[in-house]
Amino acid sequence: MNTDTLTPALTPASSSDLNIVFATNNPAFSARLMALMATEYPQVAVCTPDDPAARHAQVAACWHPPVDLLQRCPGLQLLQAVSAGVDHLGDILMHSGLPVSRVVDEGQQQGMLEYVLWGVLHHQRDFDLALSNQQAKIWQLHPQRQAGRMRIGVMGLGQLGGFIAARLAGLGYPVSGWAGSRKQIEQVHCYAGEAERGTFLSSCDLLVNLLPLTTATEAILDASLFAELPPGAVVMNCGRGEHLNEQDLIDALSSGHLRAAVLDVFAQEPLPKGNPLWDQAGVIVTPHMASSASGQIMLAQLVENGYRQLAGQPLRNLVDIAKGY
Repeated sequence: MNTDTLTPALTPASSSDLNIVFATNNPAFSARLMALMATEYPQVAVCTPDDPAARHAQVAACWHPPVDLLQRCPGLQLLQAVSAGVDHLGDILMHSGLPVSRVVDEGQQQGMLEYVLWGVLHHQRDFDLALSNQQAKIWQLHPQRQAGRMRIGVMGLGQLGGFIAARLAGLGYPVSGWAGSRKQIEQVHCYAGEAERGTFLSSCDLLVNLLPLTTATEAILDASLFAELPPGAVVMNCGRGEHLNEQDLIDALSSGHLRAAVLDVFAQEPLPKGNPLWDQAGVIVTPHMASSASGQIMLAQLVENGYRQLAGQPLRNLVDIAKGY
């Protein structure tokens, strides 16, 4: 699908009939998207949940939307997450009976690959040790580790995780993947289900979490999981902050069982200044910057799905409510 332009056949003759409410917890983010919408799709009416016009909105563009969104916007026909994940919608909206769609962006896949590859190289080539030695003014050469000796494990083999696992394997890394259901990816040893999780974890020098957030995966990065990783393993969390038990991670790092952790997502964002992860040895904190869809892609898919909904056409990137992704 060409996501840069709206499918012409789905544009109603009176395209101003489409009204989109931008329901996010970040007014500045909503304002940026609405300004871009005015430039890219001036025929589409936009509003926020506090606007009286929200009662007539058919589509909600969502990022941590208010829980009373349906009361403010009784005319909604579609919930469109402006992200790859939909867990931020909450149980009330996810089980409202309305269809839920999400953003799928190849550019976001590439951005996530770059972030993960940086984390892999940072530890494969011992840049973390070199930076620590620099602070202490220590000149120490570490043996070079070949890609073929850095075993990568990817938890979550959806559109992001599957892409990253395949690309890392193509770069010469031994890659394994784990998901709730069986996947097949060329050059990637795929595991599935709880019965195979321990075998998967035992083969990971660096673990990348890209699972969707569901009741089954909440707090999955905990003491029991860390104990199944080889001594000296590195953990990268690029999924959701709620995947991580922070105290269990701190304990695993402090004990020396884990070498390091790269954390891009947190249960509370921005990460509070008093959070011990800021000062924990071995932890790299990044501000939810791993990758994001471009505004143009977000809006193109949002508007197209809006017109599809009004025209009674199949929606793009529809979420399976039962699975949560």
